Amino acid sequence: MALVVQKYGGTSVGSTERIAAVAEKVMATRSQGHDVIVVVSAMSGETNRLVALANSIADPPNAREFDVLLATGEQVTISLLSMALEARGCRARSYTGAQVHILTDNVHTKARILEIDDQRIRADLAQGRVVVVAGFQGIDAEGNITTLGRGGSDTTAVALAAALNGSECQIYTDVDGVYTTDPRVVPDARRLDKMCFEEMLEMASLGSKVLQIRSVEFASKYNVPLRVLSSFIEGPGTLIAPEDETMEQALISGIAFNRDEAKLTRVGVEDKPGIAAHILGHIADANIEVDMIVQNVGADGTTDFTFTVHRNDYQNAFSILENHVKALGSGEVRGDEHIVKISLVGVGMRSHAGIASTMFKALADEGINIQMISTSEIKISVVVHEKYLELGVRTLHAAFGLEQAA
Repeated sequence: MALVVQKYGGTSVGSTERIAAVAEKVMATRSQGHDVIVVVSAMSGETNRLVALANSIADPPNAREFDVLLATGEQVTISLLSMALEARGCRARSYTGAQVHILTDNVHTKARILEIDDQRIRADLAQGRVVVVAGFQGIDAEGNITTLGRGGSDTTAVALAAALNGSECQIYTDVDGVYTTDPRVVPDARRLDKMCFEEMLEMASLGSKVLQIRSVEFASKYNVPLRVLSSFIEGPGTLIAPEDETMEQALISGIAFNRDEAKLTRVGVEDKPGIAAHILGHIADANIEVDMIVQNVGADGTTDFTFTVHRNDYQNAFSILENHVKALGSGEVRGDEHIVKISLVGVGMRSHAGIASTMFKALADEGINIQMISTSEIKISVVVHEKYLELGVRTLHAAFGLEQAA
């Protein structure tokens, strides 16, 4: 029998009624002749409730104890789902991350999976049980409970599929697949039947929140096919798998965007080797991630150095650059918190010229000024003023013919 790993997010298990519906879906998969491992998140709102409890006691809470607290959310869900399956005559057994020995490093609140002991799971599957595993959590070498960070249940599911050679890892969520862009911005966005790991990695890193990026990295590394499905609407979803010939036909697969960007410019720095490393070294020391970078050509021995950061890091980064100006006694700092990043993604870019010119012309025709540009083999990103986000996405969606097929 083929092994299928199914993951259900918080909204999918948000009530006992929804947990009962998940049990029915699991049994339907079993009836098709598959072994099934189910990975579940905490019920919707539960993790936020636990975080609020912790913060009301200590700010910040102790990281080890915080993980002990957060891991209880999934424990509730695995027990309820196993009860629902047993009540329907389907043998099931629940496990926490520690019980199936999902071994992680010791970085609390954002641990990484190192290995999985699959013996107990294999024994249960051999006896005809559905195995229900708590997502988002594991245990370190010293026996401490750890958690994998927000969205970590996706990673748990993919890791289990990789460890047990699953035929497919199905991610059930509140959307019925991956779309060409956010349907809330472009109502006629089209659900994609298939895309490759590389495209999904770009989409996830550029702002698409359908899948956690670490889970896609894991799936790509171990060649685990992913399928994004809806818990509430029947359908084939979107298959994310290794690239093949059929995928190369798509010029552009999707448009991602990120509202959480801010831009900083260090004006009038000396145009000499090492200046970029000097500026970004201070930013890195503050644990601030830099996204896009542009350095202008110097005309008078100085240059302007511009980069983007997450909007939450803007004030801290601005202060660091101001201190840099004071230390050198020259130049100034300019910033802009009112920008967004819009990105085209598609493996078809590798073999087609003219993508960038089409993109830039479409935006120019709508009077949208491009402030920064970044490219890779399968993506082009631009920074524009935030007031142009929806217009820009809709314009590019139409320009590349991504609208819903008639």
